[in-house]
Amino acid sequence: MGSTSASRLELMDLPKRLKHFCAVRAALGAAALMVVLIGGCSRPTGDFDRAAPSVIHDKVMPAAGEVSARYRGDPVSKFNLTDDEELLRNRGWGLIRPPWTKDWIGGTIVELSRTRILPEVEGRVPVDLYYIFLSSDKFRSSNARYDRVAADATGDAKLVWPFCEVALRVQKADKERLRVLSNKPLTTEEMYAGAKARVWENRMMISWVGQALRYRIKAYQKAVSSLEIETPSANRLWKTNTAIRTLEGEVRLAENGCDSEKRFGDNTNNKRSRIFTGWGTERPPPVK
Repeated sequence: MGSTSASRLELMDLPKRLKHFCAVRAALGAAALMVVLIGGCSRPTGDFDRAAPSVIHDKVMPAAGEVSARYRGDPVSKFNLTDDEELLRNRGWGLIRPPWTKDWIGGTIVELSRTRILPEVEGRVPVDLYYIFLSSDKFRSSNARYDRVAADATGDAKLVWPFCEVALRVQKADKERLRVLSNKPLTTEEMYAGAKARVWENRMMISWVGQALRYRIKAYQKAVSSLEIETPSANRLWKTNTAIRTLEGEVRLAENGCDSEKRFGDNTNNKRSRIFTGWGTERPPPVK
């Protein structure tokens, strides 16, 4: 009788024990995740500053980011990436990461957003950090800092169109995906949600690149303004500003979804000049 009562008490306490076990496990998991994040959140790089393979950054953090995105209510797709979708993310990473690779603060912000632990729109690198790292590094000549800004801006400008080429292919595939989805008579809820989520993720990636490049321009402009005071150099200023203006033209392209027709904004609502009103319909001049 006593053993039976003890068994019943143990069964009654079982839900509490399970709840306690799950709470402890969640706390340990959160603590382990925090250790991972604090220990090295900026994505590691290899040759030519390309992303290096990492279990933490390729597996652990994306898994945590998926949970975080679902908790925020953001769409999450379980679909496999197409070749172009994977290439879009690889090329995009070179444009969303901090321009100064030693910027571990900005790198951490970007990596938390890339893995979706933070929302993508929060992956903004503070514009002050570029100049801080630029001024702290040792150069043989003060003019070399101007050259570095010009080289970074020129390099970014060359990367925009290759990214946009892939983005346009992805957007075309997404239109086809949605067209097929709408014409399918029988589609599971999981398939429907996955397709919609993948389109949303692709659009967010393209939008994030445009936002990141705009912040890069601000960082370059702020660095040049500070260098003009700290180490004036008139013979380098024109070259540097020209490189930044060239980048700005490419950034407009990325900001408008890589649509070359909207590179300089949407012209559909522009008013026609009165100079051209009635052009070609004038009456011939009177003959005396």
